[in-house]
Amino acid sequence: MSEKITFPRVSFTGWGSLSHLADQVNSFKVNKILIITDPFLHKIGLTNEVVAPLIEAGYSPEIYTDIVPEPPLSVGEKLVSYTREKRFDMVIGIGGGSALDLTKLVGVLAGNEGKVEEYLNLTGTKKITKKGLPKILIPTTAGTGSEVTNISVLSLETTKDVVNHDYLLPDVAIVDPALTVSLPAKVTAATGVDALTHAVEAYVSKNASPVSDALALQAMRLISQSIRTAVVNGEDRQARTDMSYGSYLAGLAFFNAGVAGVHALAYPLGGQFHIAHGDANAVLLPYVMGYIRKSCEKRMKDIYEAMGFSSTNLSQVEASLKCVAELERLVKDVNIPQTLRSFNIPEEALEELTNDAIKQKRLLDRSPMPLDKEDIYKIYNMAW
Repeated sequence: MSEKITFPRVSFTGWGSLSHLADQVNSFKVNKILIITDPFLHKIGLTNEVVAPLIEAGYSPEIYTDIVPEPPLSVGEKLVSYTREKRFDMVIGIGGGSALDLTKLVGVLAGNEGKVEEYLNLTGTKKITKKGLPKILIPTTAGTGSEVTNISVLSLETTKDVVNHDYLLPDVAIVDPALTVSLPAKVTAATGVDALTHAVEAYVSKNASPVSDALALQAMRLISQSIRTAVVNGEDRQARTDMSYGSYLAGLAFFNAGVAGVHALAYPLGGQFHIAHGDANAVLLPYVMGYIRKSCEKRMKDIYEAMGFSSTNLSQVEASLKCVAELERLVKDVNIPQTLRSFNIPEEALEELTNDAIKQKRLLDRSPMPLDKEDIYKIYNMAW
């Protein structure tokens, strides 16, 4: 059976890789550049590291900061309209998943007609036909993997949906761990467990392949053995480097194999209660993996080993159980709450969360264990 494996056109990775930015921009022969970034990153001066080499190269980029975490559809609509109106010919995203997702979205839809909502996966009726503008993505977190995927996630009233097409893949991804050093411990933890979730779900996905497996396993090795240090000591260069590479590899793994149940259940937490995506994945990860464990015991034994533990004298059942326990311990060690109740989610909300999660068919179809409405409610209840 043949497999389609997709990667961005070009990536620069490693400490100091931002130095390639100006040359890459020059290669596209553009004039009007829009930089999309988080207002906090702009406030602390991190965007200056991107803007300075561009100004030195003769460009006058405009900076757009009117974005929010877990961006609602309205933010996307506004940014697409702005980009079309101002006739930019390149977009550069710097920040976490929200900034990068919006950059991909506007880069493509600036060259296509209609509203963003008309391109949504669950309800949209329009098809993307044009590539749009050149896109350069520069993550400042080690977590979302957005810089290597073809998806843009948007928050709706009670859940989330995506716009996805291969045209959303960036033309250039620059993954420089130096840009993650100023990341607060709380965000380091949430985005780091998000990346780990990408790798874990990609590895147990029904769409996994030998290529995605290799990417996912190495991502798990790097993340599980560096996340605690990165959270406690953000200045640790090796930990930050390992987390950035781990996040990048996890992004490639889940882009090619897909994520499943954890993400399907996490989306409504963000939509209904505005819980950050990383936190939503982290709180659910041990519960979902514990629930589906019997469908992927051999693979969970592999995950346990990738996290640095020996399973030599363990059966698959024993190793899979220890894997769930270790995932739970990791979430606890990086100080992410371990129950939905800790996020002030009332028990009576579980049914509505279930109603929204079951709609995420694109994600649930990849789960090694089929999850119906009753299963999803049980998982939410255990997590509560």
